[in-house]
Amino acid sequence: MRISVCTSCALGRAGFGATLEEALREAGIVADVQGIECMSGCTRPSSLAFRAEGKTAYLFGDLTPEDLPDLLTFARLYAASADGNFADARPLGALRTKALARIPG
Repeated sequence: MRISVCTSCALGRAGFGATLEEALREAGIVADVQGIECMSGCTRPSSLAFRAEGKTAYLFGDLTPEDLPDLLTFARLYAASADGNFADARPLGALRTKALARIPG
């Protein structure tokens, strides 16, 4: 799984990518976290994307450091999902309202 963090947005400029990478490692979730300059989510910054081969990709915006627990939950469920889709989005907490795009795999 690859997680891209917009480094043009406030969250990315504040080093959230490193924070997320450390939290994922501590949770035992394998992911490649990378910074990307401008993900064009400017109307709803700070943005972050999840991608994996053969899975639906997700773009989230309006993220804050307080979303870290929900992002870890998402990463855990995403890694466990065969196709990246979820029958029930309620476990994703506030991320349900912060999804900007869902791109079929």
